[in-house]
Amino acid sequence: MTNIILDTDSYKHSHYLQYPPETTIVNSYVESRGGKHESVLFFGLQAWLKKLLANPITQADIDDAAWVCHEHGISFNRAGWQHILDKHDGYLPLEIEAVPEGTIVPISNVLVQVRNTDPACYWLSSFVETSLLRGVWYPTTVATISYHAKQSILEALEESSDELAEPVAQFMLHDFGARGVSSEESAALGGLAHLVNFRGTDTMNALLAARTYYQEPMAAFSVPASEHSTMTSWGEDREADAYSNMLKQFKGSNIISIVADSYDIFRAVNDIFGGELKDQVLENAEAGSRLVVRPDSGDPIENPIAVIKALMEQFGSSTNSKGYKVLPDHVRVLQGDGITPDTIKKILSRMLEEGLSAENIVFGMGSGLLQQVTRDTQHFAMKCSAVKVNGNWQDVFKNPITDKGKASKRGVLALVKTEEGYETRQAESAEENALRTVYRNGEMLVEDTLEQIRHRSMTYKA
Repeated sequence: MTNIILDTDSYKHSHYLQYPPETTIVNSYVESRGGKHESVLFFGLQAWLKKLLANPITQADIDDAAWVCHEHGISFNRAGWQHILDKHDGYLPLEIEAVPEGTIVPISNVLVQVRNTDPACYWLSSFVETSLLRGVWYPTTVATISYHAKQSILEALEESSDELAEPVAQFMLHDFGARGVSSEESAALGGLAHLVNFRGTDTMNALLAARTYYQEPMAAFSVPASEHSTMTSWGEDREADAYSNMLKQFKGSNIISIVADSYDIFRAVNDIFGGELKDQVLENAEAGSRLVVRPDSGDPIENPIAVIKALMEQFGSSTNSKGYKVLPDHVRVLQGDGITPDTIKKILSRMLEEGLSAENIVFGMGSGLLQQVTRDTQHFAMKCSAVKVNGNWQDVFKNPITDKGKASKRGVLALVKTEEGYETRQAESAEENALRTVYRNGEMLVEDTLEQIRHRSMTYKA
């Protein structure tokens, strides 16, 4: 399903008949109008460009779209699409500008701007709205959620750990979201958006997307880990054997992650890991393996803290220079149930209250990361802001009296970096423009690597 002529809303096919006569250029833009966070981490446009605009439309695409639209009962601009095929070899005559991916931009600022380059295709800029907006809002929203979760983690580490915060933080939020999303593409793009900020994932689709769209051979890492089926298949009376087998099979692995709440998490910690299997855990530690205990049920805030304390009773702890207790390096806790950016912040806050360093825990987040988002999480929209009619530019805008939050911007826009941050202005009054042209008439003019985008996200602060 890569025919961009059909990757739109039905009503878009009639819009070429609705613009003022003598319209030659339509200029539209994308922004986050507001939402949960006051700034967004822009990401995902390059993947959309490579998937949909790097390949030309074909005669078969036009013929298929014509048939679908006819049977669907809507208009079809066959002459317009045939013009694109015949004159532009099927490549869309558009110019797309965007802020560099990985940039953190305050809400209510232009992120992407698109306009047609062929006057005969004035209708094309807004035609791609459905596909373009979807290609931007979802990965940007996931990247933004992940980014702000990372800020909470970094703050807690800086207060409570002697370790350098950034290297530790990169592995403290693991993506468990692949099974909780609506499609393989959502797993790939959402999982990839998370990897702008972190380097741990179980969403393998994200690794393939990073390689395909952002020149990253291996974007993230994972570890041997158990699930309830592999542990409970041994039976409750052989729970210790199940854990012992994990320690034996993966001895020497940097991390061995064991879910331990199938029956009694505290019996597992106190009597099995800290009792019957303690010598084996210590032997594994000498071989370079860290045991990560997963309490995957119960209160997602208080339960992992209780497990950390129980592990400290069995394996000891030290107090770092900042006055916080730290487990031995070979034991940690992973909380992967009920995790959202809000619960991460609450857990870390409670840990600091209890005098526990943030480095004692790592998190796994599933649907809260990749699925529990909508276009309205950050109020994304794409609107027309200017048209050229009879050779003259005209501002275009909406300003509904019933909802001033939906007022749109006017004119051809620029994004300007000031001492206070980013600010959107009309292009004619901007000396510099942070928007850069990334696509023109079938050619990608900018191609970033994931590593460049990761670096940018740590450099540009709103």
